Amino acid sequence: MKTLKRIFLLSLVLLTVLPAAVGAAPYTTYTYDTKGENMLISPDVYVPDEVVDTKYAGINDPTGDNETYEPAFEDIFVGPDLKVYLVDSKYNRLIIMDRYYKVEQEITTFRNDYGVWDTFSGPCGVFVNEDSIYVCDTEKSRIVMFDTDGNFKKIVEQPESNLFDEGSLYKPVACAVDDYGRIFVISRSTYQGVIVINDDADFFGFIGAQSKTLSAWEIFRRRFKTEEQLAAEADNVSLELKNISIDSQNFIYVTTTAIAAADQEAAVLTPKENVNQPVKKLNAAGEDVMRRNAIYAPSGEVRFNKAPTAPAEQASQLVDVGIGPVGTWTVLDQRRSRMYTYDENGNLLFAFGDKGMSSSAAAGTSEKQNGNLSRAVGVVYQGSKLLALDAESRNFVVYRRTEYGNLLIGALENDAERRYDMATDDWTEILKRNVNYDIAYLQLGKAAHRNGDYEAAMKNFKAIYNTAEYSTSWTEVRSNWASKYFWIIPIIVVAVFVLLSKFFGYAAKVNKRAALKIGRKSLKEEVLYAFHIIFHPFDGFWDLKHEKRGSMKSAFIILLVTIVAFFYRSVGTGYIHSPDDSEYLTILGNIAAVLVPLLLWVIANWCFTTLFEGEGSLTDIFKAACYSLTPLPIIMIPTVIASQFLNVNEAGILSLLYGLAFVWMGLLLVFGMMITHDYSFIKNILCCLVTIVGMMFIMFIALLFSTLMAKIVSFISNIAIEINYRV
Repeated sequence: MKTLKRIFLLSLVLLTVLPAAVGAAPYTTYTYDTKGENMLISPDVYVPDEVVDTKYAGINDPTGDNETYEPAFEDIFVGPDLKVYLVDSKYNRLIIMDRYYKVEQEITTFRNDYGVWDTFSGPCGVFVNEDSIYVCDTEKSRIVMFDTDGNFKKIVEQPESNLFDEGSLYKPVACAVDDYGRIFVISRSTYQGVIVINDDADFFGFIGAQSKTLSAWEIFRRRFKTEEQLAAEADNVSLELKNISIDSQNFIYVTTTAIAAADQEAAVLTPKENVNQPVKKLNAAGEDVMRRNAIYAPSGEVRFNKAPTAPAEQASQLVDVGIGPVGTWTVLDQRRSRMYTYDENGNLLFAFGDKGMSSSAAAGTSEKQNGNLSRAVGVVYQGSKLLALDAESRNFVVYRRTEYGNLLIGALENDAERRYDMATDDWTEILKRNVNYDIAYLQLGKAAHRNGDYEAAMKNFKAIYNTAEYSTSWTEVRSNWASKYFWIIPIIVVAVFVLLSKFFGYAAKVNKRAALKIGRKSLKEEVLYAFHIIFHPFDGFWDLKHEKRGSMKSAFIILLVTIVAFFYRSVGTGYIHSPDDSEYLTILGNIAAVLVPLLLWVIANWCFTTLFEGEGSLTDIFKAACYSLTPLPIIMIPTVIASQFLNVNEAGILSLLYGLAFVWMGLLLVFGMMITHDYSFIKNILCCLVTIVGMMFIMFIALLFSTLMAKIVSFISNIAIEINYRV
């Protein structure tokens, strides 16, 4: 019995001493497909391992009253020796913990350069390298330097320069230091970018500013607003930077939470066109060198209304960047308390985390909430672990990398070290555990391409709709085929031109014979007459109307062939130039795509030409419009065939040919209306413009009528339901 009591008491002691142990992750780990449209659930890469609070760490309570003791942790950092550094802005101190999260030292006072005892005032940021500790003493507008043992070294005062805006406030909230001793400072209420100085406070300039500017009045007015008012105006400000990190190659990562929501959505969806990015990677010159090779930019949440428990239609609010292994980096979304990890090419590797209070922060909450964050403010790597600071719960969560995560990092490392065979094995193993992981298909495709197995590479690239890489492998396949069967290519080209020459020669003979023929023309002669019109539109349309060289039957055949050509283009275009099956139109869709504009043109043109003394009847207009469609199938069908052989860099050829077909058709339509109505050129141009306006008017009336009919049907349906309910 005594033994059982001892075990029970020992268990209680351990529960009070050890940090909160965590079981399964209370969040979903996921990524997105390469198109950024579908969320793909992934095995957990990081799971919460422990929650480190003030009690476990042994952080001193300066008040002596646990009920009123509420430290304000603003920043977390892990030094080269894996020690953990916390900044407490409320009690003005720097807390230094060992790698096991036990307090080694608390710095609250120090002797400054004049030998006088000094203190911090509202410190907000900390940075540590091999030589020094840098503390952003925010309210005193300075950076205080210590050696790695916590001994005071010097104070970096506010830099002086006429480049600062007049009356601007220097309030350093975050800093980073490169290998050359340059200090990169983020200052609150400074909108000109990152401040670059040295430890003597010599000013070198600004880098990394966002493009949008604020007026002097707007900057002045913001100084007198509360945090709530500033947050409410966040959508109107795009300049103030939030946090900064630096990697081993001296590249600077900066985040901003004040970017407009519309700009952030554009940054996600059109990364190559938008310059106001919520997270940037800067070189020493301040140029944004971040690779944004994915369709969506590394900006946190991709589809704002699709991620689990995400606030609908709200972009991420990025507050910090943690530099991970093998070129990976993690950005922290404070709005969702979620972390997004990317590789050096900007591909999303995984996202995880969620909002919620840990059991150590709120009594009575479920243990499964361990690992979620209430108000995340900082993220940093500690070896293979990931630490996230929760300002509201006044603790930080330690996330442990899983076996799957180790496998993923190992694959990236093998790729980086060019151990491609080992990397291939790793990516294959990852696919066994996560069949929807697009990056694994991408890397396996690249490996197959390097090994010369282009067919296998194309298969992997096709699985993730990566047309750029697919095109590269396809080009190699095409080159190999061309070198092997080089003698076939000129034969095919000559044969095609001979057949075309024979066909057009035959059509010319038929048209010449039909021109001398008296009486009704055969259906073949009427259809082949289209090949005379496309090269001789003026006399061709004249004979079409006055010599009865065409009929409604032949016009419908040309229209049908055009619809078939559109459908063939929809389903037959080469994969490289049309990779998405969802873009295919059904046969009904293609019928509508051709027939609706044609009928709108015919009806609108007939309506206006009856008022403008046009000589063409409704039938004449329809026949001329249908014969004008002839260039579309003539050019479109061979172009679709050619798309099977052209790579992505040759897509311009297809666009040129399609453009030629539509321009040719448009010119024929204009000339056809001019001849049909016997108009002058200027009068015909005006009539065509009025016809286009008439088409839009008819569409507006049709939309209005359909909306009205829908409301009438809904009204009658509601009445019927009400009557049925009453009866």
